[in-house]
Amino acid sequence: MNFLAYYNWCRDGENMDYYLDLVQSVKKKYRLCKEAFLPQAVFSDESENFRKPAEPSAEDFVEISILTGRNNASAVCLCVDDKRLLMERVENGRVFDRYRVVLPPTEEAANYFFQIIYNETSYYYTRNGVSQEFPMDGYFRLLRNFQTPAWARGAVMYQIFVDRFCNGDPSNDVKTGEYNYLENQVQGVKDWYAQPEDGDFCHFYGGDLQGILQKMDYLQNLGVEVLYLNPIFVSPSSHKYDIQDYDHVDPHFGVIVEDYDKVVEPGEKNSQAKAYITRTTSERNLMESDALFIRLVEEAHKRGMRVILDGVFNHCGAFHKWLDREEIYKYQKKGAYYCKQSPYYDYFYWKEDGSYEGWWDYPNHPKLNMENCSALYWEIMRIGQKWVSPPYNADGWRLDVAADVGKSEEFNHKFWHDFRSAVKKANPEALILAEHYGDAEAWLRGDQWDGVMNYDAFMEPVSWYFTGISKHSTESRPDLKNNNAVFWDTIRYQMGRMPAQAAGVAMNELSNHDHSRFLTRTNGRTGRLHTDGAQAANRGVNKAVFREAVLLQMTWPGAPTVYYGDEAGVTGWTDPDNRRPFPWNREDDELVQYHKILIGLRKAHIALRKGSLKALDTENGILAYGRFCEEERCLIVCNNREEAVQVSLPVWQIGVQSYGKMEVLLKTKEMDFFTEKELLSVENGMIQLEMPPHSGILMKEV
Repeated sequence: MNFLAYYNWCRDGENMDYYLDLVQSVKKKYRLCKEAFLPQAVFSDESENFRKPAEPSAEDFVEISILTGRNNASAVCLCVDDKRLLMERVENGRVFDRYRVVLPPTEEAANYFFQIIYNETSYYYTRNGVSQEFPMDGYFRLLRNFQTPAWARGAVMYQIFVDRFCNGDPSNDVKTGEYNYLENQVQGVKDWYAQPEDGDFCHFYGGDLQGILQKMDYLQNLGVEVLYLNPIFVSPSSHKYDIQDYDHVDPHFGVIVEDYDKVVEPGEKNSQAKAYITRTTSERNLMESDALFIRLVEEAHKRGMRVILDGVFNHCGAFHKWLDREEIYKYQKKGAYYCKQSPYYDYFYWKEDGSYEGWWDYPNHPKLNMENCSALYWEIMRIGQKWVSPPYNADGWRLDVAADVGKSEEFNHKFWHDFRSAVKKANPEALILAEHYGDAEAWLRGDQWDGVMNYDAFMEPVSWYFTGISKHSTESRPDLKNNNAVFWDTIRYQMGRMPAQAAGVAMNELSNHDHSRFLTRTNGRTGRLHTDGAQAANRGVNKAVFREAVLLQMTWPGAPTVYYGDEAGVTGWTDPDNRRPFPWNREDDELVQYHKILIGLRKAHIALRKGSLKALDTENGILAYGRFCEEERCLIVCNNREEAVQVSLPVWQIGVQSYGKMEVLLKTKEMDFFTEKELLSVENGMIQLEMPPHSGILMKEV
C-alpha cells in the first residue's frame, strides 16, 4: 500500500488512531523552522492557480493546492466535508511551500477548508483567512459539471443602450406624433445632444443597429470583446423592456422599407398610429431588420467580438401581439385583451374585474403566466433558442429580473433549468447572465445561470468605497467611504456566495441603465433628475476618483463591463438621466484613451485576467492588492485620500522576489495619467510607494 492509499485508509473514522500517528510521523519528517507561524504567507483560492481543472466535470480528478511559508508547516490537511486529507508538499521554494492533494472523480459538490499544523498548533484557512478557531463558515466550494464559455471568462464587455448610442440610419427614426404611448405622444428628439427629460420612455434619439455597425472600429480600437445590447425587439418605448414581438428586431432599430401601406379606417382606435402599425408589423420591414442584426453579429464575429441580447421574459408589453391592447394585430390572431377565446388568453394573469396583472402593477408590463401555461412556457424556450442559433447566432442572453419569472421559487428554478438546457442545446457556447440583487447562490450551481450582473460583489462595494454614494445616487454613507474593513469583508463574503465559475464571468459594472453614472457619484452628492435637474449631475465630479475606480475595474477578477459613454465622460443621475446620448465629437478624449490603455493592459497581462486576488492594504483609503499567477505578478494601489501618503507594501506575499524589481505600467493622478515606464526596487520583500492624492498605480514584476 503506497503512502496516499495508506493515508486514505487511516483517515476513516474507525482508524483515527492511525491517522494521528501518521500526522506525528509527517511532523518529524519535515524540519520545523524557528520563526513564528506566518499567516500572511498562507494562500489558496478557487482559481486555476490553486485548483485544476478550474471547471471540473464529474469524471475529472481535481488537484487542490495551498501555499504556506517555507518550512512553516509540519503537516497540511484538506478538510473536505467531514474528511481530512493529508496534503503532499510538492514545492519547497525560497519563500513558499506548496502543498497538494488530488480528489477523485465524483458527481458530488464539496465544501472544503485547510488545516495547517505547526508546532503542535492547528491553524485553519478559509476564504476569511487564517484563524486558530475551527471555522464555521467561509468554506471554499467545489462544483462539478458547471462549465461557462471560455470566451466570456474575464472578457471586456460593453453595454449599449441602443437608442442613445449612434444614429446610423435617420430613415428609421420614430417620428414625433407617430403614436401615443401611456397617454403620451411620442417625440423624435432632433438635438442629439439634448438631455433626457421625465417621460424619457417616449423620447427617441434615433440610435440603431446601423449606428453600432458604423462604430465597430471605435469599439474594436477600444478593446471591447463582448457587446451587450439592451432590448432590440419590437417595442413602443425607447428602453424596449415592454416587448411587442419577441421574434423580430424593431424596424426603428433596423430597417424601414414599407411605410403607410396598411389603411386604418378613420375613427378606428389608434387611427393616428397607422404609420407605427405599418412600420412594426410589415413583414418586409421585420425581415430586413432581422437581416441587419445578422449582419451586425457577423461583423462582430469577424472582429473577434461576441454579442449578447437582453431577454425580458418576466413580462411583455401591452402592445404585444399576445395581448394586443392597442389592436395593432387585430387582423391577425385575436389578442387576449379583447377576446377570452384568444389562444393567448392563458399567457396572462387575469383579475376578477377582467383586467390583467402588471409587473409591479405597471400597465405597460403585463406579467407573463408561464407558471400556469405550458404553451407559453415552451414558446419562451423556443425564443431563447432561436436567437442563439443560425442564422442569428447571438452569443447569449442577459436575463431581466430573472428571479421573478414565476410566483414560486420552485417554478423559477425549474424554468431556468429548462431554459439553460434549451439554450445550451442550441448553442453550447452561449452565455447566460442574470440581473439579480441579493444572494444568487441557489441559481449558480451549474444548472441555471452562468453568472450575474455583479451588484453585490462589485458595483455596490466599489461605489461605497470610492464615493460614499449609493449606486442610485439616492443615499450618502460617509462612514463607508475609504472604509477598507467594510470593503474587503463585503467582497470576501459576497464573492464567497458565487462559485468560481460564476465569478469568472460576473459582469463587473460601475454604471448601467438602471443606476446613476459613476462619474456623477464622484461628486459626493445625492440627487434625481426630477428634483435636482440634469446640470447638478455634472457639477463637482472628480475624474481622478473615477480613474481610480476604472483602474480597479480593469484589474479585477470577472468581466469588466463598460456602460456606453462612461469612457467618454458621460454623467447622469439614475434612470432616465443615465441614458444620455453618447457625445460623439464631444468625448473626453483623455478618458477614452485611459480606458483604451487599461483595457489593453488587461488583455496583455495574464495575471490581470486569470490571476488570483490578494489584499495587501491595511490603512483606510489605501486600496492595495495583487493579481498573480505562476507566469506573472501584478500590484495595484489606489490612494483615495485627499492627501499624499507613503505606503510600504508586502509584495513578497504575491510571490515577488525579495530583492527584485517592479515596472510601472500606468500611473493616474489628480489631473492626468502616465504610462512612462519606470523601475522600482523591492527591498526585503517590501516596496515603498509615494502616492499623491486620488492616485493609482499598476505595476508588474520584471
